[in-house]
Amino acid sequence: MPLSPFHLAIPVHDLAAARRFYGEVFGCAEGRSSEHWVDFDFFGHQLVIHEHPITPSQEQAHTNAVDGHDVPVPHFGVVLDWEAWERLANRLRERGTRFVIEPYVRFQGEVGEQATMFLYDPSGNALEFKAFKDIGQLFAR
Repeated sequence: MPLSPFHLAIPVHDLAAARRFYGEVFGCAEGRSSEHWVDFDFFGHQLVIHEHPITPSQEQAHTNAVDGHDVPVPHFGVVLDWEAWERLANRLRERGTRFVIEPYVRFQGEVGEQATMFLYDPSGNALEFKAFKDIGQLFAR
């Protein structure tokens, strides 16, 4: 069964900077918009950025230790196929993106082997992008 697109609305305190980030850095196509919000095609999903004063989680990120890294919480992102993940990692590097956790492969040669990377948008929203060597292991234990 194909996945249904998700809808996610997030707060951004600088609409223009966030619009440039999602549109130019990620290359996401813009959909509807108003003075206070913008829709994006975020890898086939609907991401809406809403102008909003800075939130406590944007001001000071909380982290949890995972695999020797401080993973920001909350975060969101997309699971891509391996080649698309590599293209995105290269695109972000070419644009001088500052990563919270640089792109790397975890659980190499083990169940759940995956590539991952973390970064913040201009408003401090944390994003993770990952890919699995075997997508069938997405929920493996």
